[in-house]
Amino acid sequence: MLNDALLTMRGICKQFPGTRALNNVDFTLRRGEIHALMGENGAGKSTLIKVLTGVYEKDGGHIRVEGQEAHIHSPQDAQKAGISTVYQEITLCPNLTVAENIFIGRTGGALVRWKDYEKRTDEILKSLGIPARAKQELSRCSLAVQQMVAIARAVDMQCKVLILDEPTSSLDEKEVEMLFGLMRDLKSRGVGIIFVTHFLEQVYEVSDRITVLRNGELVGEYETRDLPQVELVARMMGKDLKELSGLEAKTENRAAVHDEMVYEASGLSSSEARPFDFSIARGEVNGFTGLLGSGRSESVRAIFGADRVTGGKVTVKGKPVRINRPHHAMKNGIGYLPEDRKRDGIIADLSVRENIILALQVMKGFFHPMSKAQMEQFADEYIQALNIKTASQDTPIRALSGGNQQKVILARWLLTHPDYLILDEPTRGIDVGTKLEIQRLVLKLAAENMSVTFISSEIEEMLRVCSRLIVMRDRKIVGELSGDGLSQAQVMKTIAGGGQ
Repeated sequence: MLNDALLTMRGICKQFPGTRALNNVDFTLRRGEIHALMGENGAGKSTLIKVLTGVYEKDGGHIRVEGQEAHIHSPQDAQKAGISTVYQEITLCPNLTVAENIFIGRTGGALVRWKDYEKRTDEILKSLGIPARAKQELSRCSLAVQQMVAIARAVDMQCKVLILDEPTSSLDEKEVEMLFGLMRDLKSRGVGIIFVTHFLEQVYEVSDRITVLRNGELVGEYETRDLPQVELVARMMGKDLKELSGLEAKTENRAAVHDEMVYEASGLSSSEARPFDFSIARGEVNGFTGLLGSGRSESVRAIFGADRVTGGKVTVKGKPVRINRPHHAMKNGIGYLPEDRKRDGIIADLSVRENIILALQVMKGFFHPMSKAQMEQFADEYIQALNIKTASQDTPIRALSGGNQQKVILARWLLTHPDYLILDEPTRGIDVGTKLEIQRLVLKLAAENMSVTFISSEIEEMLRVCSRLIVMRDRKIVGELSGDGLSQAQVMKTIAGGGQ
């Protein structure tokens, strides 16, 4: 099979300050195959792709294309070696025509005969079965067709290796089928395709082989037909299925759940989330679980109104309400700690005190400012209650550790006394001691009748605090687990194939 190797990467290493992103990783792409590159967040997929495309310089290892050593130090070097990438976000120019996008930067000067380029574009589009015209403005094409135009550009540049990075994330089912048809066509022409996606069903529909990375290391390379979905999930998560029976979490510390529903949604959808039903009772801790990209974060963002809500009915404590913006959610007693605390949570240049009082001040309105004495009192109370390690209230939050920054955001929402608190990855990137503190706090809040939705990439952590898990795959709810069904094995089986 090595004779069929189009691309080989051997012993690839990449180090960042304090982090080994890739450790001796091997990868092989055959001519005329679709090869899925899989792994959870932080597994090393993006770093490996960026090394291959010259965005990052590798620290060790070798890359060969068609048996020849490839010296890739820039994206231009990758392009010359026949390696092209189509990213999740369209990188073309929507205000230009299809032909202009395909040939931009390759026209060879100011005197351009666009009629020739338009004729060549129509020939390319026809040969690849792409439903577009050369003179058509790209913005008038669907997202799927725009993706295909980006692929057509790569094909016309004689690419041998085509990297598709999350190409289906914004496409509907029909558009995905169109894209898959093009991928199969290119495969039949001998192009090697690296397919990066979080959609498990799509991996099994279109790929020939799968390579799994975890924590910057190679887990293994498998023929897709020989790797059941549940086994793939286990390898991505780093669990041995034979050992799962001994890893179940104890449930005696979970809080009792009341009959009163604090929040209910029917057919809730947003610009990022497909329609779903959801409810949470007073004092309940539930959670959304699934692989990265399954739709768990998009779902809670829809609940909080953080993304544009496009449909659905919502009731809070039995009363119909409209929550289209975060401010609406806050007024209805809902708090939200976002997945990315640096981008969406902390305001780095403000002090610890200013970050703590921010949500309460928004609810009061900026024309009704709190006195400095009030702000200092609230900050002192929550710095002590959550054991936030800071030199003073006036310390800029950027100077705190990640765990203490997370506690400040928690304090911000607890100060508003919400009925329902959403915590998306509250323990990511923090030390074990602080993780346990936050888990205990969640159980304490539930015991005090607060409802909490808890999301974590670590299933063991969710099993320790949640009494009910909503399982997601490919942006759809595929199962709900509670009672005796709450186990790592059942979560993984449900993620892999609806519990079958």
